Amino acid sequence: MHARKLLALVSVVMLGIAGACGGGGTTETPSPESAAPSSPAAAPEGAKVDESNAGNVTGKVVLDGTPPKEDVIKMNADPVCMREVKGPQTTEYYIVDDGGLANVFVYVKGGLDTKYVFETPTEPAKIDQKGCRYHPHVFGLRVGQPLEIMNSDPTLHNIHAVPKVNQEFNTGQPIQGMKTTHTFSTEEVMVPFKCDVHGWMNAYVGVLNHPYFAVSGKGGKFELNKLPAGTYTIEAWHEKGGTQTQSVTIGAKETKDLAFTFKAS
Repeated sequence: MHARKLLALVSVVMLGIAGACGGGGTTETPSPESAAPSSPAAAPEGAKVDESNAGNVTGKVVLDGTPPKEDVIKMNADPVCMREVKGPQTTEYYIVDDGGLANVFVYVKGGLDTKYVFETPTEPAKIDQKGCRYHPHVFGLRVGQPLEIMNSDPTLHNIHAVPKVNQEFNTGQPIQGMKTTHTFSTEEVMVPFKCDVHGWMNAYVGVLNHPYFAVSGKGGKFELNKLPAGTYTIEAWHEKGGTQTQSVTIGAKETKDLAFTFKAS
Protein backbone atom coordinates (compact mmCIF):
# COMPACT_ATOMS: atom_id res chain seq x y z
CA MET A 1 0.00 0.00 0.00
CA HIS A 2 2.87 2.37 0.77
CA ALA A 3 4.31 1.96 -2.76
CA ARG A 4 0.89 2.60 -4.38
CA LYS A 5 0.42 5.86 -2.40
CA LEU A 6 3.90 7.01 -3.36
CA LEU A 7 3.22 6.33 -7.06
CA ALA A 8 -0.07 8.26 -6.92
CA LEU A 9 1.65 11.21 -5.24
CA VAL A 10 4.34 11.33 -7.94
CA SER A 11 1.64 11.31 -10.68
CA VAL A 12 -0.15 14.30 -9.13
CA VAL A 13 3.10 16.28 -8.86
CA MET A 14 3.98 15.60 -12.53
CA LEU A 15 0.55 16.71 -13.72
CA GLY A 16 0.93 19.96 -11.77
CA ILE A 17 4.32 20.68 -13.36
CA ALA A 18 2.90 20.07 -16.86
CA GLY A 19 0.03 22.47 -16.18
CA ALA A 20 2.39 25.19 -14.94
CA CYS A 21 4.48 24.94 -18.13
CA GLY A 22 1.41 25.57 -20.27
CA GLY A 23 0.97 22.08 -21.66
CA GLY A 24 -2.79 22.19 -21.14
CA GLY A 25 -3.35 25.97 -20.76
CA THR A 26 -4.92 28.58 -23.10
CA THR A 27 -3.38 31.72 -24.67
CA GLU A 28 -5.19 35.06 -24.28
CA THR A 29 -5.94 37.00 -27.51
CA PRO A 30 -5.58 40.82 -27.30
CA SER A 31 -8.90 42.62 -27.55
CA PRO A 32 -9.56 44.74 -30.64
CA GLU A 33 -9.25 47.86 -28.49
CA SER A 34 -5.68 46.98 -27.49
CA ALA A 35 -4.53 46.09 -31.02
CA ALA A 36 -2.32 48.66 -32.82
CA PRO A 37 -4.23 50.65 -35.49
CA SER A 38 -3.55 49.56 -39.03
CA SER A 39 -1.89 51.94 -41.51
CA PRO A 40 -1.60 51.75 -45.28
CA ALA A 41 1.20 49.43 -46.30
CA ALA A 42 4.08 51.03 -48.15
CA ALA A 43 3.83 50.56 -51.88
CA PRO A 44 6.35 48.17 -53.42
CA GLU A 45 8.80 49.65 -55.89
CA GLY A 46 7.12 50.31 -59.23
CA ALA A 47 3.60 49.70 -57.92
CA LYS A 48 0.45 50.90 -59.63
CA VAL A 49 -2.44 52.31 -57.61
CA ASP A 50 -5.20 49.78 -56.89
CA GLU A 51 -8.05 51.93 -58.15
CA SER A 52 -10.68 49.49 -56.85
CA ASN A 53 -9.58 50.38 -53.32
CA ALA A 54 -8.79 54.06 -53.89
CA GLY A 55 -10.47 57.08 -52.33
CA ASN A 56 -11.38 60.58 -53.45
CA VAL A 57 -10.98 64.18 -52.39
CA THR A 58 -13.75 66.53 -53.48
CA GLY A 59 -14.37 70.11 -52.56
CA LYS A 60 -15.06 73.72 -53.37
CA VAL A 61 -13.04 76.90 -53.61
CA VAL A 62 -14.92 79.98 -52.43
CA LEU A 63 -14.23 83.70 -52.56
CA ASP A 64 -14.79 85.65 -49.36
CA GLY A 65 -15.90 89.16 -50.26
CA THR A 66 -16.94 91.04 -53.37
CA PRO A 67 -14.91 90.20 -56.47
CA PRO A 68 -12.78 93.14 -57.62
CA LYS A 69 -13.86 94.80 -60.83
CA GLU A 70 -12.04 93.29 -63.79
CA ASP A 71 -9.90 95.51 -66.03
CA VAL A 72 -11.15 96.30 -69.51
CA ILE A 73 -8.90 94.94 -72.26
CA LYS A 74 -8.20 97.29 -75.16
CA MET A 75 -7.63 95.23 -78.30
CA ASN A 76 -7.64 98.14 -80.78
CA ALA A 77 -3.90 97.66 -81.34
CA ASP A 78 -4.78 94.68 -83.55
CA PRO A 79 -7.81 95.09 -85.87
CA VAL A 80 -8.00 91.31 -86.28
CA CYS A 81 -8.53 90.88 -82.56
CA MET A 82 -11.25 93.53 -82.63
CA ARG A 83 -12.96 91.65 -85.45
CA GLU A 84 -12.63 88.20 -83.87
CA VAL A 85 -14.31 89.03 -80.56
CA LYS A 86 -17.77 90.32 -79.76
CA GLY A 87 -18.44 92.90 -77.10
CA PRO A 88 -16.15 94.34 -74.43
CA GLN A 89 -13.37 92.11 -73.14
CA THR A 90 -12.12 92.06 -69.55
CA THR A 91 -9.50 90.22 -67.55
CA GLU A 92 -10.57 86.95 -65.97
CA TYR A 93 -8.87 86.92 -62.57
CA TYR A 94 -12.02 86.36 -60.53
CA ILE A 95 -14.64 84.15 -62.13
CA VAL A 96 -17.23 83.60 -59.40
CA ASP A 97 -20.50 81.67 -59.51
CA ASP A 98 -22.64 81.07 -56.42
CA GLY A 99 -19.68 82.14 -54.29
CA GLY A 100 -17.40 79.56 -55.92
CA LEU A 101 -14.11 80.64 -57.48
CA ALA A 102 -13.06 79.10 -60.80
CA ASN A 103 -9.58 78.77 -62.33
CA VAL A 104 -7.95 77.59 -59.10
CA PHE A 105 -5.35 74.85 -59.58
CA VAL A 106 -5.76 72.17 -56.86
CA TYR A 107 -3.28 69.31 -56.56
CA VAL A 108 -1.57 66.80 -54.26
CA LYS A 109 1.57 68.60 -53.14
CA GLY A 110 2.88 66.03 -50.64
CA GLY A 111 2.28 62.59 -49.12
CA LEU A 112 2.11 60.48 -52.26
CA ASP A 113 4.34 57.40 -52.02
CA THR A 114 7.16 57.93 -54.51
CA LYS A 115 7.22 54.19 -55.28
CA TYR A 116 3.99 54.49 -57.25
CA VAL A 117 4.39 54.71 -61.03
CA PHE A 118 1.98 56.41 -63.40
CA GLU A 119 1.88 56.02 -67.14
CA THR A 120 2.58 59.26 -69.00
CA PRO A 121 -0.41 60.19 -71.18
CA THR A 122 0.23 60.12 -74.91
CA GLU A 123 -2.89 62.20 -75.59
CA PRO A 124 -1.73 65.83 -75.69
CA ALA A 125 -2.96 68.57 -73.43
CA LYS A 126 -4.10 71.53 -75.53
CA ILE A 127 -3.99 75.29 -75.40
CA ASP A 128 -5.58 77.41 -78.12
CA GLN A 129 -5.15 81.07 -79.06
CA LYS A 130 -8.64 82.10 -80.08
CA GLY A 131 -10.24 85.52 -79.97
CA CYS A 132 -6.82 86.80 -78.93
CA ARG A 133 -7.11 84.97 -75.61
CA TYR A 134 -5.61 81.73 -74.31
CA HIS A 135 -8.00 78.82 -73.81
CA PRO A 136 -7.89 77.43 -71.19
CA HIS A 137 -6.65 80.13 -68.87
CA VAL A 138 -5.47 77.64 -66.20
CA PHE A 139 -4.78 73.94 -66.79
CA GLY A 140 -2.51 71.05 -65.84
CA LEU A 141 -0.50 68.37 -67.57
CA ARG A 142 2.07 65.69 -66.80
CA VAL A 143 5.83 65.72 -67.08
CA GLY A 144 6.64 64.36 -70.54
CA GLN A 145 3.07 64.72 -71.81
CA PRO A 146 2.80 66.53 -75.16
CA LEU A 147 1.34 70.03 -75.11
CA GLU A 148 -0.34 70.98 -78.38
CA ILE A 149 -0.29 74.74 -78.97
CA MET A 150 -2.66 76.03 -81.64
CA ASN A 151 -3.35 79.41 -83.22
CA SER A 152 -7.01 79.65 -84.27
CA ASP A 153 -6.78 83.36 -85.12
CA PRO A 154 -5.90 84.88 -88.52
CA THR A 155 -3.17 86.97 -86.94
CA LEU A 156 0.30 86.52 -85.49
CA HIS A 157 0.56 85.07 -81.99
CA ASN A 158 3.52 83.85 -80.04
CA ILE A 159 3.41 81.69 -76.95
CA HIS A 160 6.17 82.60 -74.52
CA ALA A 161 6.61 80.29 -71.53
CA VAL A 162 8.61 81.77 -68.66
CA PRO A 163 9.21 78.92 -66.18
CA LYS A 164 11.64 78.98 -63.26
CA VAL A 165 12.92 75.39 -63.46
CA ASN A 166 11.88 74.15 -66.91
CA GLN A 167 13.38 75.44 -70.13
CA GLU A 168 11.98 78.72 -71.42
CA PHE A 169 10.55 78.75 -74.92
CA ASN A 170 9.07 81.38 -77.22
CA THR A 171 7.31 80.12 -80.34
CA GLY A 172 5.80 82.34 -83.02
CA GLN A 173 2.68 81.23 -84.91
CA PRO A 174 1.94 83.60 -87.78
CA ILE A 175 -0.51 81.35 -89.65
CA GLN A 176 -4.07 80.51 -88.66
CA GLY A 177 -4.41 76.83 -87.83
CA MET A 178 -0.71 76.45 -87.09
CA LYS A 179 0.17 73.89 -84.39
CA THR A 180 3.35 73.23 -82.44
CA THR A 181 4.15 70.76 -79.67
CA HIS A 182 6.19 71.13 -76.50
CA THR A 183 6.93 68.89 -73.49
CA PHE A 184 8.06 69.84 -69.99
CA SER A 185 10.79 67.79 -68.32
CA THR A 186 10.37 68.80 -64.67
CA GLU A 187 7.58 69.37 -62.17
CA GLU A 188 6.64 73.02 -61.76
CA VAL A 189 3.60 74.80 -60.32
CA MET A 190 2.90 77.12 -62.05
CA VAL A 191 4.42 77.98 -65.45
CA PRO A 192 3.19 81.33 -66.86
CA PHE A 193 2.46 81.85 -70.55
CA LYS A 194 2.31 85.22 -72.25
CA CYS A 195 2.02 86.64 -75.75
CA ASP A 196 4.60 89.29 -76.60
CA VAL A 197 2.41 90.51 -79.46
CA HIS A 198 -0.75 91.00 -77.38
CA GLY A 199 0.22 92.00 -73.86
CA TRP A 200 -3.15 91.15 -72.30
CA MET A 201 -2.89 87.45 -73.14
CA ASN A 202 -1.77 85.20 -70.29
CA ALA A 203 -2.29 81.65 -69.02
CA TYR A 204 -0.82 79.21 -66.48
CA VAL A 205 -0.05 75.50 -66.49
CA GLY A 206 0.77 73.19 -63.57
CA VAL A 207 3.25 70.47 -64.51
CA LEU A 208 3.19 67.33 -62.32
CA ASN A 209 4.57 63.77 -62.40
CA HIS A 210 1.30 62.30 -61.09
CA PRO A 211 -2.35 62.59 -62.16
CA TYR A 212 -3.81 64.09 -58.96
CA PHE A 213 -4.64 67.63 -59.99
CA ALA A 214 -7.71 69.59 -61.06
CA VAL A 215 -8.84 73.11 -61.92
CA SER A 216 -11.89 74.41 -60.09
CA GLY A 217 -14.77 74.90 -62.48
CA LYS A 218 -18.17 76.53 -62.30
CA GLY A 219 -19.14 77.12 -58.70
CA GLY A 220 -15.55 76.49 -57.56
CA LYS A 221 -15.92 72.70 -57.50
CA PHE A 222 -13.04 70.26 -57.95
CA GLU A 223 -12.29 66.52 -57.64
CA LEU A 224 -9.12 64.52 -57.04
CA ASN A 225 -10.11 60.94 -57.73
CA LYS A 226 -8.61 57.45 -57.27
CA LEU A 227 -6.10 58.36 -54.55
CA PRO A 228 -4.55 55.49 -52.58
CA ALA A 229 -5.28 55.53 -48.85
CA GLY A 230 -2.97 57.89 -46.99
CA THR A 231 -2.40 61.38 -45.62
CA TYR A 232 -1.84 64.15 -48.14
CA THR A 233 -1.04 67.83 -48.38
CA ILE A 234 -3.44 69.45 -50.84
CA GLU A 235 -2.54 72.86 -52.26
CA ALA A 236 -4.82 75.36 -54.00
CA TRP A 237 -3.23 78.03 -56.21
CA HIS A 238 -4.85 81.20 -57.54
CA GLU A 239 -3.06 83.75 -59.68
CA LYS A 240 -4.11 86.68 -57.47
CA GLY A 241 -4.88 84.96 -54.17
CA GLY A 242 -1.65 82.99 -53.82
CA THR A 243 -1.64 79.50 -52.31
CA GLN A 244 -3.34 77.65 -49.47
CA THR A 245 -2.66 74.14 -48.16
CA GLN A 246 -4.62 71.62 -46.11
CA SER A 247 -3.88 68.14 -44.81
CA VAL A 248 -6.36 65.33 -45.41
CA THR A 249 -6.36 61.62 -44.56
CA ILE A 250 -8.42 59.23 -46.63
CA GLY A 251 -8.99 55.53 -46.19
CA ALA A 252 -9.71 52.85 -48.77
CA LYS A 253 -12.81 53.72 -50.82
CA GLU A 254 -13.34 56.83 -48.68
CA THR A 255 -14.28 60.29 -49.94
CA LYS A 256 -13.29 63.42 -48.02
CA ASP A 257 -14.53 66.93 -48.73
CA LEU A 258 -12.36 70.06 -48.48
CA ALA A 259 -13.10 73.77 -48.69
CA PHE A 260 -10.59 76.46 -49.60
CA THR A 261 -11.42 80.14 -49.04
CA PHE A 262 -9.61 83.01 -50.74
CA LYS A 263 -10.06 86.62 -49.69
CA ALA A 264 -11.13 89.09 -52.33
CA SER A 265 -8.35 91.62 -52.84
